[in-house]
Amino acid sequence: MAIYLSMQRVRFSSDDGYEKFKMVFSDVRNHLKTLPGFLHLTWWVHPDDPRWFNEVSLWTSFEALKDWHLNPYHKSAKEWAVRSGAIMEDIITNFELRNTRLIRVCPCCGKAEDGEYDLTRERQRLAQQCPNCGFHYPMMPETPSSFAVFKDLVA
Repeated sequence: MAIYLSMQRVRFSSDDGYEKFKMVFSDVRNHLKTLPGFLHLTWWVHPDDPRWFNEVSLWTSFEALKDWHLNPYHKSAKEWAVRSGAIMEDIITNFELRNTRLIRVCPCCGKAEDGEYDLTRERQRLAQQCPNCGFHYPMMPETPSSFAVFKDLVA
């Protein structure tokens, strides 16, 4: 199954513009988790320029990705950001991912794993311990204030 990735780089006009945008977009996790085809969203501030906002979202189909970009909640947040002058630039790039792999090397025993990776079960797979020594790999938790939203699919 192919996975679709949407990558967005947004440059804000000011620190205040970014703060206002975060307030408008603060409830996005609740909207995303209800959408068919949504898997994962991560966003962060670029380390070299705090006016750059980087976002990556993963979807099970191109239609689901398009539906998000046309979703009234998403569209109104974007329109507000443009009208208010908070956004200076917005670059959106979409990709189709095939044959995703997970490569891990355990820091305790050195066992290397290289295998297929099902992004629809990302959190479930990343929670698995090293099969050789039982090492628990660190995982990014989702919290109300985190910059990551996860929705693994159920079989």
